[in-house]
Amino acid sequence: MTVSSPYLLEQIHLEERLKDQGDAKQRIVLIDKLTAFYVFVNIPRAIELLDEFEGALETHYHADLELNFHLYKALAENQQYDFETALYHYELAINILKERGTIDQQAEGYIDVAGTYMNVGDHDAAIVTLDKASKLLRNFPDDRLEARITCRWGFYYLHYADYPKAIELFLEAEKKLSQLGKPLSLKDYYFFTLIYSGLGKVYEHNDQQEKSVKSYLRVVEMCERFDMRSRISWHYLNVGVGYMALGNLEEAEQYLTKAIDATDDESQYARASAYANLGYCSVEQKDYEEALELLQRAELTYQSISKEDFGNFCTIESWRGRIFQELGKDEKALLHLEKALVYAQQNEDFKQLAGVCKSLAQFYAADEQYKKAYEYQLHFDKCMELHNEQANRQMQVELEVKYEAAKKQQQAELLSLKATQLQLKALRAQMNPHFMYNALNSIQNYITSNETASAAKYLAKFATLMRQSLEHSDLEFISLEQEIQFLENYLFINEKLRYQDRMRYKITVSDDIEEDIIGVPTMIVQPYVENAIEHGLRTKKDGLIKVDFQLLDEEDTVLCIVEDNGIGRVKAKELQLQDPQFQNHRSRGTSITENRLEILHPSKEGEFVKTIDLYEELSGNALGTRVEVKIPIVDINLLR
Repeated sequence: MTVSSPYLLEQIHLEERLKDQGDAKQRIVLIDKLTAFYVFVNIPRAIELLDEFEGALETHYHADLELNFHLYKALAENQQYDFETALYHYELAINILKERGTIDQQAEGYIDVAGTYMNVGDHDAAIVTLDKASKLLRNFPDDRLEARITCRWGFYYLHYADYPKAIELFLEAEKKLSQLGKPLSLKDYYFFTLIYSGLGKVYEHNDQQEKSVKSYLRVVEMCERFDMRSRISWHYLNVGVGYMALGNLEEAEQYLTKAIDATDDESQYARASAYANLGYCSVEQKDYEEALELLQRAELTYQSISKEDFGNFCTIESWRGRIFQELGKDEKALLHLEKALVYAQQNEDFKQLAGVCKSLAQFYAADEQYKKAYEYQLHFDKCMELHNEQANRQMQVELEVKYEAAKKQQQAELLSLKATQLQLKALRAQMNPHFMYNALNSIQNYITSNETASAAKYLAKFATLMRQSLEHSDLEFISLEQEIQFLENYLFINEKLRYQDRMRYKITVSDDIEEDIIGVPTMIVQPYVENAIEHGLRTKKDGLIKVDFQLLDEEDTVLCIVEDNGIGRVKAKELQLQDPQFQNHRSRGTSITENRLEILHPSKEGEFVKTIDLYEELSGNALGTRVEVKIPIVDINLLR
């Protein structure tokens, strides 16, 4: 552990407590805290602790600790390049988060697993999880998580070579993280290293080598300062390759050597690449004996990973060919160039194949075998032609991907904007002027009749309802408990002020619904309640409104049933034709709400609102109307 790490003292303190702790319950708590550090700074120690963690859970189970175990295990396996195992534990963690996790925890879980999906090349799955995280953060913003998800999107666009968009997102993520202030967690610094790595890669692709090296050096400095060494071989390698591009071979060799010597990073591929690039540095410095030894180490290391890494094998053989040409050993040079040609053909990389053909053409020209030199020059021209075609096809694919990604993002933004616009329209359409006028008029009558107690009571209720409406207008989701409180106040005022006890109401909630942690779209039920009152009960003397909430078997859905004992839709339609004031009422309220439901429902399919006419079985007389509304729900952490 480096002395410069600001977290060192806390880790030492926790380790000392763990060493002396004999109580199993207390040990698992300490292991939980320590593992949260070590998954970023000491993977071997994290694995040791996770083994004990897993065993302890069997005898001292706790759901929150099980969640942490799977999250830590996924992070540790991801750091060790075992991405499949990481995904397995993320899947288990996500399932727990869906059942009991807060909004922040769920969003963070989706952001983390998206990174592993990108590591295995499953960018479609990464998009799905990032979209889920984005949806949660739209409703419950969090600056720290916003920075992290922005970083992930940066890598998505980097993968598809959309460098302008990638750099925009990386810089935005850096700004968001920097504005959080201190103290930052190790995970925050970990994301800083991701951001600077992404920026370095973008600058590298744009041939801005000085900026690239500067970004990679920031990663190295941060990893060394906080002892985050699980990927440090790659970071040293990136710096070394950057210095090679700048022609600074001395600095390049220093960092490439560090990449090889870094024992904390298990990436053999990074070491193989470091050996190969060190070999190239030796070629450039004409230290051919050293170069051949380094290239041999590179080849053996690549072979230990895969016997079919034809691209790297081709590069190594090409450099060997060059070395033996420089040494005047033409037979060996030709042998290695021909091996490079075979590997290039197996690799199906026309640019690499063209380079080998060019080297062979130059070799035969120097040997005055002009016919063969000409033949390989023709092969070179053909390969370059094929490479250009390949590059054009790849560019076309990248443009298509960029277009689809931009289109999807635009659609998501438009959908979000449409949802917000509809919400505002719905809020404007709620509590029509007749309701507000009659309520205030009734309060005024109490005042003029010197019934001040009643006037104060009902005015307070009315003021509460107005305040709730204004406060909720800034939110897309509120808890079901808040929705029910709003409906209670709305129906109470209708009962006592507008209809003078000519109507009653009843609100019921199924026992399996926890209304304080279930979130629903803001004031989604009120338009249907208002519709029932306006069209079903206006002419009744004994009106009854029943509102019932039930949890559906479908995931993330509550069924709300609004039922009245009114005159029915047929009779209401007749009265509507006679009273133009109410002809457009439904279109202003419930139709807007139905549009909101279509946008907010995850499935986007099916019937979300069902209206049923109620009739007496024998006489056929109207008994009222029932409206069944399927409402999408989210979990809400009320302590936010």
